[in-house]
Amino acid sequence: MKNTILICGYGPGISHAVARRFGKAGHPVALIARNVQRLADAVAELTAEGIQVRTFPADLSDVKAIRRAVTDVRETMGPIGILHWNVFLDIEGDLLSTPPTDLSKSFDLRVVGYITAVQESMNDLAASKGTVLVTSGVMALDEPKINAFAIDYAAIAISVAAQRKTTHILAHTLAPHDIHVGEVIVNGFVEGTPGGLGKSDTVAPKDIADQFWELHTARQVHSAIVGGAVPISEAGFYG
Repeated sequence: MKNTILICGYGPGISHAVARRFGKAGHPVALIARNVQRLADAVAELTAEGIQVRTFPADLSDVKAIRRAVTDVRETMGPIGILHWNVFLDIEGDLLSTPPTDLSKSFDLRVVGYITAVQESMNDLAASKGTVLVTSGVMALDEPKINAFAIDYAAIAISVAAQRKTTHILAHTLAPHDIHVGEVIVNGFVEGTPGGLGKSDTVAPKDIADQFWELHTARQVHSAIVGGAVPISEAGFYG
């Protein structure tokens, strides 16, 4: 039996597509989110497709809650072979108006919670030579046109950039343990989500999930970009 994929930050877009892609491949799926009804809907839909899925309601901004949830997943579903960090906190405002508390919340979710989940899953991931996957966004990239666009989304831009640096460091930190780290940078609004309504240059969740699968199975590239909303020059990194 294949190891469990733990998806932290479940929603109806990217993470649902990831749950379906990996679940169809035989991985038991564990979902963590705060929204109990959303989790229940996910179980009904994925179970109907023949996917083994369990849910673990938790607040991913709470380090203790993350630790408890990871322990519950392990005890209920067995070793965690894949960790997918997919959190998002929608905060608008520039650097002069965004409350410091919002900056802290966004950073804590994108970085502190992420590292906590990796630490708590570390033994399982090492034993299975597993994978850490993380959803990123185009505002993580340092280009003038992106930074200009990010003025009104300061908390998101700063925290996702810090998350990307975390991912790059983790790739080197976890390599000696045969744990592969991969991020998908979503370059555009996600199709079928509230943020994608009425927008052009949307990205299909299935395409993102397929890229995560490629990162997991090929274990070569650590970073890939999906979508073309903003012309960018950065490419994936290998080392």
